[in-house]
Amino acid sequence: YLRRVRKQWYQRRVRGAGDRVHEFALKLKGASYMEIHKAGGGIGFTVDKTRAASEEVLLDLYLQRLKLMLQNGTTLVESKSGYGLDTKTELKMLRVIEKAKSLQPIDISSTFCGAHSVPKGMSESDATHDVIENQIPAVVEAMKNNEISVDSIDVFCEKGVFETESSKQILLTGKEEGMMINFHAEELNYIGGVEMGASIGATAISHLEEISDEGVQQMASSNAIAVILPTTAHILKLKHPPVKKMLEKGVIVALGTDFNPNAYCVSMLTVMNLACIMFRMSMEESLVAATLNAAASVGKSDMHGSIEVGKWGDLVLFDAPRWEHIIYQMNASEIISHVIKKGKVVFSK
Repeated sequence: YLRRVRKQWYQRRVRGAGDRVHEFALKLKGASYMEIHKAGGGIGFTVDKTRAASEEVLLDLYLQRLKLMLQNGTTLVESKSGYGLDTKTELKMLRVIEKAKSLQPIDISSTFCGAHSVPKGMSESDATHDVIENQIPAVVEAMKNNEISVDSIDVFCEKGVFETESSKQILLTGKEEGMMINFHAEELNYIGGVEMGASIGATAISHLEEISDEGVQQMASSNAIAVILPTTAHILKLKHPPVKKMLEKGVIVALGTDFNPNAYCVSMLTVMNLACIMFRMSMEESLVAATLNAAASVGKSDMHGSIEVGKWGDLVLFDAPRWEHIIYQMNASEIISHVIKKGKVVFSK
């Protein structure tokens, strides 16, 4: 079966662009995320394209996507590197993120994710060493030179990628340099990543489809924010994360689009709809998770995420008889009439 996936993959790869629309067809035929990954697709495909692209091309694509997000009501976004897997390209991505901050209205929280995958030809140990000894020092140096600003560090803590101990080493190295810990854990397999993250003071942990009961308890005790990503669970047909249990145990739950070539969604309105249907969240819970708690997951809730005196005047106006229509309607972006950023109208229909 994997040979069939690989054959289809390479046939498509010759014609492919930066997105991974061809992989969607493979998934519909039954290929799993890791099967495509091992066949040379997934993150590896996007890494090749990102390494080959110029900063100008990446910036143009990035600005197009930010514009779409703005039109869908987003005023604060977390943007990650992670499709370089080497110092040169990771810095290139972070510079693109930095340039975009002054070219459009959305506020951007930048995350370094050099440990998104183990590069071709490297072992997990080699990749861990490269991130800690080469990539993080280069990122820190660029920050000191005011070339970039990075808020958080991320690792794909997963069986067969970066195991728990390697992830811990990378995350702690970033934390020592002033970065918040905000990482992937327990998406495809349970390996104790959540318990590790809670023990080292993670601000946020994302995905969590395979989280244990103990992990839920430790997230509640440590106030680590659970970033739930319905689009990825839906597209990959993953086990649903136990969101209701998290809420009952006092875990702070946030929502995100997980916009990437695997989950091509720019609308938090769609995400709220999926969260209510897939995870049985109430509309009120999903609204708070998509606004205030999402801002808190990137350390920005002091000025973002709610309408309060002293916070930025970021507002989305809807042409609807009740606020619930933003979740009830499957394509609620149609009813957005205005987006206001820091008191100024930045989008209107």
